[in-house]
Amino acid sequence: MKIEVFFSPAGVDELGMRGKNVVIIDVLRASTTICTALRNGAREVIPAPDIESATKISTNLSGDSHLLGGERQGKKIDGFDLGNSPFEYTPEKVGGKTIIFTTTNGAGAMYKCRYASMALVGGFVNASAVAQTVVDIGGTWTVLCSGRQGGFSIEDATCAGMIIAKVNAVVKVETDDAGLTSVILYNKFKKGILGMMKQSAHGKYLVSIGFEEDLKFCAEVDNVPVIPVIEGTGIKLKQNKLVVNG
Repeated sequence: MKIEVFFSPAGVDELGMRGKNVVIIDVLRASTTICTALRNGAREVIPAPDIESATKISTNLSGDSHLLGGERQGKKIDGFDLGNSPFEYTPEKVGGKTIIFTTTNGAGAMYKCRYASMALVGGFVNASAVAQTVVDIGGTWTVLCSGRQGGFSIEDATCAGMIIAKVNAVVKVETDDAGLTSVILYNKFKKGILGMMKQSAHGKYLVSIGFEEDLKFCAEVDNVPVIPVIEGTGIKLKQNKLVVNG
């Protein structure tokens, strides 16, 4: 099996992702929040690349069928129903709802993958379920890290390394230099994921604006073992099998 890694969506476009098998990672916090929303009963999550697109989608849906969620600079967007903290996406709020979702990094990366053959949303909270799905499907995969403002983020790269390591525990993986670097980071930080996040640039920022508890939740491996899959314009749940270890 071959797995390549991109540390950022910069330079990646939707046509380049057409027909590929992709895992999109935004540990802090879009991937984690989407997993939580779907686990808690949201009908689907529609990623939007910007606020204007999200608002436009909203006007085409009935008023009580959906919620607007997302952030800019880590904080809830003015006029939106929800921010980007997984703790906001409770069953009471999101059950049966469509979430129109735009974030600084992750939602845009997910939007770029809407023409992929198979596109999974991954984080630490569902790493084993995602790895098992990659093993089940086989073939060649791209892991797309959302990064931070077009650049590298250590938490996304470390999560990519975890997923590769879990897949490699079942089937031999060939990877590129970025994938190899990701595995090295995972091996270094696998016993201290939360500590790594607290030292990361985005982790420090989130703590500074009051979201330290979000970091703790996002660092809990396999805590939300669901498999979000991009289907058309939305992200929905895929039924998962037994997960792999590694």
